[in-house]
Amino acid sequence: MKTLIAALSLIVSFSVFADDIPPPPTLAAKAFMLRDFNSGAILAQQAANDRIEPASLTKLMTAYLSFKALKNGHLQLTQTLPVSEFAWKGGGGGCGGSQGSCMFIEPNKPVTVDELLHGMIVVSGNDASVALAEGIAASEPAFADLMNKEAARLGMKNTHFVNSTGLPDPNHYTTAYDLSLLASALIHDYPDQYKRLYSLKDYTYNKITQHNRNTLLWRDPYVDGMKTGHTSSAGYCLIASAKRGDARMISVVLGTPSDSTRATESQKLLNYGFQFYDSRLVYKQGQNVSTLKVWKGAENTLSATVAEDLYVTLPKGQADRLKATVASKQPLIAPVAAGQEVGTIQFTLDGKPLLERKLVAAKEMPVAGIFGRMVDSIKLLFQ
Repeated sequence: MKTLIAALSLIVSFSVFADDIPPPPTLAAKAFMLRDFNSGAILAQQAANDRIEPASLTKLMTAYLSFKALKNGHLQLTQTLPVSEFAWKGGGGGCGGSQGSCMFIEPNKPVTVDELLHGMIVVSGNDASVALAEGIAASEPAFADLMNKEAARLGMKNTHFVNSTGLPDPNHYTTAYDLSLLASALIHDYPDQYKRLYSLKDYTYNKITQHNRNTLLWRDPYVDGMKTGHTSSAGYCLIASAKRGDARMISVVLGTPSDSTRATESQKLLNYGFQFYDSRLVYKQGQNVSTLKVWKGAENTLSATVAEDLYVTLPKGQADRLKATVASKQPLIAPVAAGQEVGTIQFTLDGKPLLERKLVAAKEMPVAGIFGRMVDSIKLLFQ
């Protein structure tokens, strides 16, 4: 996860490289962002760091922490959770109207974690969100503390949560940029759960069938998630993810005037990314990127690689203009642990900086014998 956070923290502006590429579309939205999932490159943005009300987009963090609890063994999919009166009432938002959607769980009728996940993700149930929050942290305020700690870890610097649902509160806010970090982290860290749940078009619980509000799931065969949000104060919001081949784009569109508008504007943004940019796999994890000099080691050189698959986003047709330069941390002195940072690789396009990633040792490098160490110690004196 640390590697992903480092990758996503880089903002790349392509305007200086892409004279033949039109500017991003103008959207009927308060804020938006388009991100290449593989590389983390930002391809379009407007008011991306302005503080906004996230509405039910909040439930991405509730889902993220639920998936984390499953991974850590703190929850089981088949485990049943009690339904408190507070959860039944949707955390104070109710069921129906401009502030509340529910899956219609009932007090004194236990419900499984898997049912709650479906109810929260597919039908945006406030009741399901609160039940999961209480199941993980005993109370929603305690769960909000976990949400804020996780947001800080993910690099969401302009985000603060006070509930698991997205009900309006002056202290409940985020940004388009931060939401793109969260969406990317959820897909990256929990791909199986994402694939299993976020593309579902409807869900039936308690003999009530409800449809996913992400209408792009019907419009675009490449869209496989993620989450809608709406309150009267936030407007209509949508985080969408689409995958074409190996490329995946994530769009964040906030504060549109209608359900249909959020889908249309999100589609424009996704199409723009796929039409004008390529996501290229440059090096696979573990692949030799460079051979670096090592001092006082059992061998004189070691293989440097990347900690995760390294993608570069480029304007279409410009791959042959990409250049890479490796810089080694010198002197690099043994012992060197596998995975230890040993250098960087820098990419430029037409001589202009594009991005930089760290290189790590592909394997452990133990120290040489006493004679080898002595020889290298003398050589280092003249470096």
